[in-house]
Amino acid sequence: MIWTRRRLLGLGGALAGMAAVPGWAGESYVRGMKRIDNSGVRPAGAREPVRTGTGTGAGGKLISLRNLHTGEELETEFFRGGGYIGDSLAAIAVLLRDFRNGEQHAIDPKLMDYLFDVAQHLGVDPVFSVISGYRSPQTNALLHERSSGVARHSMHLEGRAIDVRIGGVDCARLAGRALDLTRGGVGYYRASDFVHLDTGAFRTWKG
Repeated sequence: MIWTRRRLLGLGGALAGMAAVPGWAGESYVRGMKRIDNSGVRPAGAREPVRTGTGTGAGGKLISLRNLHTGEELETEFFRGGGYIGDSLAAIAVLLRDFRNGEQHAIDPKLMDYLFDVAQHLGVDPVFSVISGYRSPQTNALLHERSSGVARHSMHLEGRAIDVRIGGVDCARLAGRALDLTRGGVGYYRASDFVHLDTGAFRTWKG
């Protein structure tokens, strides 16, 4: 993908949408992207992962995400010192954008907490392959028409849901450990080999 100034400026919308969450500060990086000041990212053709800050420290939470549709990867510390890191969450919003049309939406920070906690419960590093993050209304309507398994009012529309898998971890086990936490939505899709997680009410299903 060619990143233009217009696309970069669009990151400001993600930041604005998340400004209400307290305690955000810091820097974030995406693989293949370089820092621009302290508020945006741009691709630079880098091959090695670039990481946020200097480490997680006490109480820090670091997560690694790979968008399977765009090939972009992000390793970032999204929580530190009792608060969420704004630039990190903005970069997460970029990575989890609707890949079909580039539309971005603020991602619920609690969704990242959920992923982090599930990985800890599994005893593995929080490194996730992402099948679906945010979905724009147009994309969700299209997918809903194609499959009854796509909810008309999906939480993907609100940036509160994600479809993931972890390398080396069976998705049935991933779903089972998420269920152990008894929070949010947990959907296990055996045929497609992924697990849906969201920050809604606790419930479970199989697709």
